[in-house]
Amino acid sequence: MTSQAAELLEVVWGRASTAPVSASQIRVLFILEHNDGINLRMLADALGSTPPSTSRLCDRLQAVGFLERKPSASSRRELRLQLSRRGRSFLAKLRDRRESALESVLAQMPTAKRSALLEGLEAFCGAAAAQIHEGDTPGVQSA
Repeated sequence: MTSQAAELLEVVWGRASTAPVSASQIRVLFILEHNDGINLRMLADALGSTPPSTSRLCDRLQAVGFLERKPSASSRRELRLQLSRRGRSFLAKLRDRRESALESVLAQMPTAKRSALLEGLEAFCGAAAAQIHEGDTPGVQSA
């Protein structure tokens, strides 16, 4: 049942276009949103990826104007990664589109079932947050 729900969510959210970025790039944007100014190594760790692969993701996000690289105050060799104003705006619009898509589905459900779903989702969010925070790298939140 969980895989079916996940697949259906992907279909519903897939209707809310993520162009011009990929799912991997969206994950980077979410991580940066919650960890403003992290460096490339910390981002690669949060993604479970290598610095070269992460750097290429960041190159593409910078090319579309969603990410900024700024020199670190503590080290001239290190760059800090931040969402640009355009990147923040993109995430806000993406959330709005996804929320609208979900509201459309929820509107078709009977009220009692919506209430039960809300109660279940609140419990799910609490359990997921606890699990995510158990595995957090100090200073980096998962998306």
